[in-house]
Amino acid sequence: MIKILLRISARYGTVAGILAFSLLVVMYYIGRHPLLTSPFLDFRILLFGIFIFFTLKEFRDYHQQGALYFFQAMLGGLSVVLLATIITSVLLWLFGNWEKEFVVSYVAQFTAYLKTFPKEDIDRIGKEIYERNLATLPATNIFGLTQTYFMQGIIIGFFVNIVLSVILRRQP
Repeated sequence: MIKILLRISARYGTVAGILAFSLLVVMYYIGRHPLLTSPFLDFRILLFGIFIFFTLKEFRDYHQQGALYFFQAMLGGLSVVLLATIITSVLLWLFGNWEKEFVVSYVAQFTAYLKTFPKEDIDRIGKEIYERNLATLPATNIFGLTQTYFMQGIIIGFFVNIVLSVILRRQP
């Protein structure tokens, strides 16, 4: 049964990864840099939720006669998240190497954002930390951005997966 679960997860994870990358490209070309979105408002929360839900529901209803254990749900959901995040990250890395303005616009927009911080926020985080982050920003490259995107995707997907695994599990 694990092979069936992984096959279903691979199908949904692939589609989720391609769709996530497509959304990144669309956001970039409409003028909103996709990597500057707050992780709390990230579209991956909804995207992972939908694809994990349909993966687990299909496995539970069509292959398990309505039963789904928590470990199966976690395995299926994590497979979807891992595959989708790997696909999106690889495509993002390729896109960033092809579209040279991707990193340049990220650095420019993030620098402008950092310069809008009020003095009390700078004092709260520390002037040295603020200045160090501002100074290292021009050295940002696509590999670093891809790594950050990958780690955020894994973390977001993990928490979404836990919630859906608990909701969808059913024991005979």
